[in-house]
Amino acid sequence: MDVVVEVGDWEHDCCGGAVERDQVVDLRCIRWVDPAGQVHLVESHHDTGVHAGERVRGRVVDLHVVEDGVAREVLRVPSGQALTGWDPHDDGHLEDPWTGEVLTTTAREFLVTVRTAEGPGTRA
Repeated sequence: MDVVVEVGDWEHDCCGGAVERDQVVDLRCIRWVDPAGQVHLVESHHDTGVHAGERVRGRVVDLHVVEDGVAREVLRVPSGQALTGWDPHDDGHLEDPWTGEVLTTTAREFLVTVRTAEGPGTRA
């Protein structure tokens, strides 16, 4: 089953690692339901007072950056340190996976699609 995890914002900028296609991941997530009833899983690294009680384990099969509500495929999600300019070995650029074109965006919201064996809802 494919599960989409939202990654980004201050949590990723602070201490999120790079994510690449075909990488095996084990993500701690907060589950929330928006007013329209859509379930969201958001990766969390910090104790924000909301329990990150969902785990998503599996292989990354797709990556997107979201800008102005539009998702665009990317080759990899750089670490938060790279995105904020604090990694001397990674310039944090985003790249189209099929053309190699460098994407000009300052967006910090990503969708990571993980192929799992069990599906969402595994409690941490």
